[in-house]
Amino acid sequence: VQFVESGGGLVHPGESLRLSCTVSEITDSIYTMGWYRQVPGKQRTLVAFIRHSGDRKYIDAVAGRFTISRDNVENTVYLQMNNLKSEDTAVYYCNVNGPAGYWGQGTQVTVSS
Repeated sequence: VQFVESGGGLVHPGESLRLSCTVSEITDSIYTMGWYRQVPGKQRTLVAFIRHSGDRKYIDAVAGRFTISRDNVENTVYLQMNNLKSEDTAVYYCNVNGPAGYWGQGTQVTVSS
């Protein structure tokens, strides 16, 4: 399974970033696509996921600021992140089919003044 993640970077508080992740060479059916994040010394945690049907789930910390979407034809998932805060700083990982599924290599998001 191949992942191409992009969109991370360094921004100031209040600014926006858009992450994207395209998955290829996968033989399994893709049910959910999502984003997790991890900071050094802590566990990787869910940020948001979206089912093939379009149903979405967000953690409380990002609800109202982040929007997850997907293109089922291109096997691509996006995460629009608005009004970023310093506590959003982490490595963001693309995921397919939950924690027991497949993972991207991660992209760094740093929010700092």
